[in-house]
Parts: sequence; C-alpha cells; structure tokens
Amino acid sequence: MRSVAITCFLCVLAVLHAGAQPGSGIPYPQPLPDTAALRFLPGIVSSDSMDFNACFSPDGGSYYFTRSINQQTKIYVTHHEGGSWSLPMIVPFLDSKYSEADPAFSPDGKLYFISDRPLTAADTLRDFNIWFVKPLPGGSWSAPEPMKILNTDSSEFYISFARNGNLYFASSRQGGYGQEDIYVSKLVNDKYTTPVNLGPAVNTAKSEFDPGVAADEELIIFASSNREDGLGGADLYYSRKEGEGNWQQAVNLGSPFSTRARDFCPYISPDGRYFFFSSERDVKWIEMEWLKKAVGH
Repeated sequence: MRSVAITCFLCVLAVLHAGAQPGSGIPYPQPLPDTAALRFLPGIVSSDSMDFNACFSPDGGSYYFTRSINQQTKIYVTHHEGGSWSLPMIVPFLDSKYSEADPAFSPDGKLYFISDRPLTAADTLRDFNIWFVKPLPGGSWSAPEPMKILNTDSSEFYISFARNGNLYFASSRQGGYGQEDIYVSKLVNDKYTTPVNLGPAVNTAKSEFDPGVAADEELIIFASSNREDGLGGADLYYSRKEGEGNWQQAVNLGSPFSTRARDFCPYISPDGRYFFFSSERDVKWIEMEWLKKAVGH
C-alpha cells in the first residue's frame, strides 16, 4: 500500500511540474480561481458565443482558443499587451471558407490545429484533419501543412503533446473500439510514427476524445460521452501509465470537473499552476491543487 501511495504522489508531482519551464511568466488575469472553476477572461475568451479548447503560447504572452459562430469554428488569439489582454482576433493563417479549431503548440514551437479544408485539390471529403504552421521572424506564420502520417478519410482532432514530442489525438478512423478513440504517434528520429490506439483501458465502445497528456506521459486526461458512470453530455476521465507503457483503467474525474454539462478540452498550463477545461460554452480554469486531489485518490 505504501508503494502505491508513493507512486500516486509521484504521478501527481509529474502533472504539477509538467512543462514547468515554458510559460513560467504567464500574466494570469484576476481574480485567480481557487476551490471553484471560473470562466477564463470573461468578455475576451469566454463570451456569449461557444468558446472552447485553449492554450498558451510557449512564452505565455498569447492565448489561443476556438470560437463557434454561425455553425463555423475559428481559432482566435489574445495577446497580453500593456498590462492587459487584448481583444481577440482570428489567427491570420486560417481560411474563411472552412472550420478550424483545436490549437496546440508542439515542444518545438509549431502551432497545430484541425481543419476541414481539403488536403489536395482533388479532396472532396469534409472531414477534419490535423495541420500545422511554423513560426517565422516578425511574428508571422508559414503556410499551413497537413500531417500526412496522422490523417485519414475519417476525422482527426484535438492534439496534445508530451515533452518528448509524442503526439496524442482523437480519431473516428476504422479499427477503433468505438465512435472515436484516442491514439498516439511517437516522435522517433525527428519523424512521427504510424499512430497506435491507446487500448481498451482508455478507449471503449463509447466515444473517447480530447486527450490532454502530461509532459512526462504518466497521466492522460480525456473526455468521454455516454459511459454508464457519466454525469452529463461528456465527462472528464483520467488514466495513469502502468509499467512499460500500458494505461490503467480510466476513472471519472468527478466534481468539479465532470458535471451535468458537457465537459471537455482538458489542458494543463505550461507552468503547471492551473487546469483548464471547457464547460457550459465557456473556457474554465481552476487551481491544479484540485486536479491533484482528484487523481490522487
């Protein structure tokens, strides 16, 4: 029992210090959350629209999120300038004809996202695929490029990175356990490998999506809908690594993370201080202490 308790404690510490170097000077807005999750940047990020899936830039000075308006999703960014967060603007590399969402930064500074734009001129499918842009001098971005190794004729979405570059995402591709499953593509010799399903401890005959992996890959938090122990439209679950890469049976995070609403898009701030998730059409945040307690039981 003592060894199990020590293992749990080490796992929690791994989460708390996940990616502690990048974003260590994030200018968090007031008031800071404590025991209850708060709407993040009301009127800027959390608005009258449906706002979800968010991440900080590597330097902590910009915040990217997705907003749904008129049945189309777009990625917005707000910058911390002159002591306050700016009004959000649509990122410049998007295509107005298509929906784009799910921003996520890789350890090397690329910005990944999903889009239903065609992969080629001959592509007529309106499925979502994973794309990325590279940062250029002067604050601009390269032209978007698709991640060919990850994309299929089904939808791929919601990207999350471990510190070593391993990439986690969700997909509705054939061969999974349910409607959507969670996969990992490992970064080996600077190239991504063919994605592998995380297996039945995480994925079920239901729908699993929106993976948020800790920097050391010892913990993953994800959303799932229609499970027997679910509380709402979708709930947040967690699983820990066991041995040489196997995942333990996933557990519902419970209150205050899983509610009667649809709870999804888990994200840990780069400095490990706050846990973000989406619920009730807003981006919310809460102190990591409460996530630590949830996964420490």
